[in-house]
Amino acid sequence: MQLNAFSLALKSLWHRPLATVLNLFLMAIGIAMMTFILSASSQLTDRALRDAEGIDLVVGAKGSPLQLILSSIYQIDAPTGNIPLATETQLKQNRMVKTAIPLALGDSYRGFRIVGTNDDYIRHYKGQLAQGNLPTHSMHAVMGALVAQRTKAAIGNHFFGSHGLADGGYAHEEAAFEVVGILQPTGTVLDRLIITPVESVWKVHEKIDGLNPDDPEEREVMEQHRELTALLVQYSSPLAAVTMPRFINSQPQLQAAQPAFESAKLFRLMGVGIDVLRGIAAIVLLAATLAMFVALYHALEERRTDLAILRTLGASPAKLLRLLLTEGLLLALLGAALGWLLGHATVGLLAQMMASEHNIVLSAWFIAADEIWLLPLAIVIGIAAALIPAMRAYRTDIATTLAH
Repeated sequence: MQLNAFSLALKSLWHRPLATVLNLFLMAIGIAMMTFILSASSQLTDRALRDAEGIDLVVGAKGSPLQLILSSIYQIDAPTGNIPLATETQLKQNRMVKTAIPLALGDSYRGFRIVGTNDDYIRHYKGQLAQGNLPTHSMHAVMGALVAQRTKAAIGNHFFGSHGLADGGYAHEEAAFEVVGILQPTGTVLDRLIITPVESVWKVHEKIDGLNPDDPEEREVMEQHRELTALLVQYSSPLAAVTMPRFINSQPQLQAAQPAFESAKLFRLMGVGIDVLRGIAAIVLLAATLAMFVALYHALEERRTDLAILRTLGASPAKLLRLLLTEGLLLALLGAALGWLLGHATVGLLAQMMASEHNIVLSAWFIAADEIWLLPLAIVIGIAAALIPAMRAYRTDIATTLAH
């Protein structure tokens, strides 16, 4: 009889196409919003945590601490400025500093940032070579996996950096980079960067300024004015978390930004928008529940005679109860399935936009752990919408109904 209830429920929904489609649409939109929020926010949070892992402090120029974190760790904002090269030596000599990785930023290639640093940066993100070698001289460059894929780079290729982050900026055609290595995918910010020695960044801008490194006086001037964009610091002692930020911030040219604190602030800002979307999704799901209830209730009123005839043919009240509950569950589960597919398709659209504008990779079919709750939610909605009509069907009085 369960199979009969399923078959009858399908036929009932099929004979009310407009109401069925509208109910499916409302359910699908609510579940799609929930799916999109869970999948996209989970991936963005996971990537943010991976990119900041192992970095206790970012030292850069005075300005916005959040901007310093975004530009130096996540590579998605303009730097706050430059700091003296001597800062690196000063920090490396401090006993509370385990590592201080230098960063020199400013240029890009086809929208991908060129980062002047050293091999420690690649090792920090557990980068492994897929082809070629690590840089050994200035103007050597190693491509992250995503950069190599998008630019179709090959070992031995030459390219010119352009000023700024936007694709199509002024190209520095007086200084060509050579691709000497391509990295394997890491799932971190390293995948969308071009890594080169810090000296490469200095060399490019020295040529722009027209300085001659072979002239002793000009070379001395260049060395005195060499700068870095930021330093990624890892502590050697827990005590450093208390003393180092205060020590850095006391210096007139320097600023200390703590990734854990600034990332938490960023997640709170994101959380407000996510909570608003969750609220809207909850309202849509409530509307879907009410719409299903109204549709099932009206369907019951229209079919009271049919249900009474089923009773006369031997159908028990419990079987009528199952029939209406099955209709509600079918609507809810079909809507949830459509919504789940629509939600992940929307994540795919977001992934394309973020990949083209920010070079941030998302997977359309990444399933967040919390998505498992969407199925029980759909079942609860289906039962809640069908419960009152099902109880009325259960209490159907054969004689009274047929008499009318």
